[in-house]
Amino acid sequence: MLALAAAFLHAIFGALQKGRHDPWLSRAAIDGSYAVLSLPFALFVVPWPQAQMWPIFAGAVVIHIGYKLLQASAYQRGAYTVVYPVVRGTGPLFTVFGAMLIFGEHFTPLQWVGVAMLVAGIFGLAGYNLRHIQIDRETLAPALGLAVLTGGFVALYTTYDAFGIRRAPDPFTFLAWFFVLDGLFMPFYTHRRWRVLGRDQIAPLLRRGVLGAVIAWASFGSVMLATRLDKVGQAAVLRETSTIFAALIGWVVLGEKVGPRRTLLMALIAAGAVVVELAG
Repeated sequence: MLALAAAFLHAIFGALQKGRHDPWLSRAAIDGSYAVLSLPFALFVVPWPQAQMWPIFAGAVVIHIGYKLLQASAYQRGAYTVVYPVVRGTGPLFTVFGAMLIFGEHFTPLQWVGVAMLVAGIFGLAGYNLRHIQIDRETLAPALGLAVLTGGFVALYTTYDAFGIRRAPDPFTFLAWFFVLDGLFMPFYTHRRWRVLGRDQIAPLLRRGVLGAVIAWASFGSVMLATRLDKVGQAAVLRETSTIFAALIGWVVLGEKVGPRRTLLMALIAAGAVVVELAG
């Protein structure tokens, strides 16, 4: 349930970055908001981190900076419903192998069938969108390359953060301090872009930032708690049903069409996730 909740929320989070605002500024507004909102919890609510956690936090922040830079670059160049499935399709595939190496997790043969179904559906969805969507076509090739790299960073941060939250005596200490530290980079990195905005543009961005911060807390917190409670690879695979929610958001909110072929591909993704869960 935690992983599926993270999937739904992450699709909303991705759409917030790909809306009418500059994706760099959208991400900066979200990050700055969740750093500010998390600070009181980190200082006054959760237990103070042990000394061993600070190097882990530093590594997590570096990995997430790489992920954010790649993701914003991909969103800037490609249509949301093309880029997002590629990111989320490569992520679980790499994560499953990483979890095997680091945590000693192993999938049953039937679970591997489920992984293959899910990944095939995700990449099929991306391929279909690539053929039929006409926006941003001149920059789709670099966008897809960046999306694959972003998927690699999704696997890296999922595996690394699962290690971090398992090392923390209190998982909410990890989450609170992660959001405080992780939220500092993007506002600083994008400070020049903010200077060209008028006051009428800043207010909507800040509102989006606060909404995105709450969604980020719930989404990332849910999947991290799922990796603490159960297998990292299995949680990562279930989270990637977010592509189904992303396609629905693209249709309902962004005005992108969802036809019978895309519906079948989304059904394949859902079926793959069910197989992975039931065969575990």
